[in-house]
This record gives sequence, structure tokens and C-alpha cells, in this order.
Amino acid sequence: MVRLPLTPEEVERGQRLGALLRRARGARSMLATALDAGVSPETLRKIESGRVATPAFSTIAAIADVLGLSLDVVWSEINQSAGRVELARPGRDAGRRLAS
Repeated sequence: MVRLPLTPEEVERGQRLGALLRRARGARSMLATALDAGVSPETLRKIESGRVATPAFSTIAAIADVLGLSLDVVWSEINQSAGRVELARPGRDAGRRLAS
């Protein structure tokens, strides 16, 4: 399977995700956060540094849960671009809803 190169928007979104997770983690150790979320510390390190710009949904959900972040907040934060929030596109993203 050939993976298509990331768009500049996807790279930027990955950087915003990493920054958000670093801020939310605060003084908590990367090791403890990763282990509590069930991911490797290297995976968390790569996400926080922006090296993995499009991590799996389940990975982000697990990390967000450990950090007490709502997935709605995560979605809103990472999709802000120049002061605006990008809306879900019908058909592809609009049906994705999370139960609380």
C-alpha cells in the first residue's frame, strides 16, 4: 500500500494536535501518560512533536481520555486555521458522533 504524502493542512493540524497534548499533559510525565493510555512513549513523543501528523483515532481517544480532554475540544482545537474552525464535510465526517 502506497501512502500519499500529507498535505500542508494535515501537517499543520498534526502540529496543533501535538501542541494541544503537550499543554494538556503539563508537568505529567510522558512515560506515565503513554502507559496510562496504552500507547508507547515513542508514539506519544512522535505525536507531540508532530512527526506523526495523522495518528489513529483510537490512539488520540485513549490519550485524550487520560488527559481529561473532551474529543470535541480536541477536534475543535486541531481544526482551527487562522482563527476559524473548519466544519465537517457531509458524507465523510458529518456522521462521526461520540457518545458521552
